[in-house]
Amino acid sequence: MPMKSMVEDVKKDRKRNGRNSHERTWKKGALQERCEEKKSSSLNDIEEFGNEVRSSKRKGDGNHLCIKDNEKEEKRTESITSGETSSSNRSLEESIKRLLTKDVRPTDNIRWEMFGLRPLLLKRIYTIGYEFPSPVQAASIPRALKGRNLLVRSKNGTGKTASYVIPMLNAINPDELSIQGIILVPIRELALQISRNVKRLSEGMGVASVPVVGGTNMQDDIIRVSNGVHVMVGTPGRIVDLVEKKIGVISKKVILVFDEADKLLDVTFGETVTRLLELLPRERQILLYSATFPYFVTGFIKRYMRDPLCINLMKELAPIGIKQFYTQVKPSEKLICLRSLLLKLKINQCVIFCNNIRTVELLAMRITGMGMPSYFIHSKMTQEDRNIVFHNFLKGKCKILVATDLITRGVDVPNTNYVINFDIPKSPESYLHRIGRAGRFGTRGVAISLVTIEEREMLADIEAKLGKEISPLSDGGLNRLYESNIDKDQE
Repeated sequence: MPMKSMVEDVKKDRKRNGRNSHERTWKKGALQERCEEKKSSSLNDIEEFGNEVRSSKRKGDGNHLCIKDNEKEEKRTESITSGETSSSNRSLEESIKRLLTKDVRPTDNIRWEMFGLRPLLLKRIYTIGYEFPSPVQAASIPRALKGRNLLVRSKNGTGKTASYVIPMLNAINPDELSIQGIILVPIRELALQISRNVKRLSEGMGVASVPVVGGTNMQDDIIRVSNGVHVMVGTPGRIVDLVEKKIGVISKKVILVFDEADKLLDVTFGETVTRLLELLPRERQILLYSATFPYFVTGFIKRYMRDPLCINLMKELAPIGIKQFYTQVKPSEKLICLRSLLLKLKINQCVIFCNNIRTVELLAMRITGMGMPSYFIHSKMTQEDRNIVFHNFLKGKCKILVATDLITRGVDVPNTNYVINFDIPKSPESYLHRIGRAGRFGTRGVAISLVTIEEREMLADIEAKLGKEISPLSDGGLNRLYESNIDKDQE
């Protein structure tokens, strides 16, 4: 992998764009100025602005999401071919229409104005382009705004990040330079991604947020948090380190979010999370979000969450918009089969998953050697190299990323339309999180698993967990990958 040139590319980008936004320091004068701006906003003006956003998108071209108010179950489509108009004789693989499935489609008759949000936040929501709340947002935001402890079960890619960031930002007092919100995540890449979302939603509100993750310079985090922040987003170990050292002031009432709660509460992080709860004020609101909640989460809920409200939006585990296939191969034929798939498929971006680091590195080199440039990413890489790889992949500098399960947890790669399991994952939960990298926010994607005879039993376990059979992929099936993969009753 051309790591040196990738580092140089990122350094050039940083010179053009200036320092990273998370390195910015916040001064009280600037916070007060923004608060005055917030007070001058009019709810009527914002409601009118929201109507203009919705109206403009109805009139927009193929790049916008179109809504017809009088059609409750209207399919919302968005072209991912740079706005090019598809002709009737163009193959479906050449022009993919992304369907927004019912798990993210706007909830009938519910609008952002109904939640009683602060004017600046409400305007920012519309500016970003959030026309209506998704089902998980409509179900959880009003309860979170009331201070309830929540246990939210929602599929990957259905808008759950905004469902906790929005009520958190609404509750924060910008005049009080204290840590009022903490968002815990299991991996560094997810922390950086969510931190960007927090900054995007809070722009102009005077809210300071920082990502704090292991594998980076501790002194840098100490300086940033000491300058005064309202929100910390990070991995449990680094956040506990900072809180134990009493870096920054913790608010008397803090909102604590667990994103990918099942991972955060397992044996890997359990003791660290328990230590954090011991250090935080007892007056706190806890929000748990995950696609799966194993049995051990129950003990945490009973011990730490008072009167929690459970919101379950998952009638089935797999994302609706993802079509799943497998093809049976001999171990010696996996690479040949993979090459054939990569050459035949119309790929925007593709993530290929392997079960171990050695396979990841070797496979990425083999794919690149076939004339198809690819990156790889795994937990043994330095944080700087991981950041560079992920940064470049998100920017579209490469179509293929070979990875371990490192990036299966909530990491958003919006242009990914294919996930390929070179190795069958070790658990049905890992399979679920892997295929969730395609089909983000209700869009359509395809997951293909390369299965040996020895792995058929593992595939059967996955099918049993999902409650549905995974279809075999025949040669002719490649031509039908983009045919409607959403049942009528799911639309």
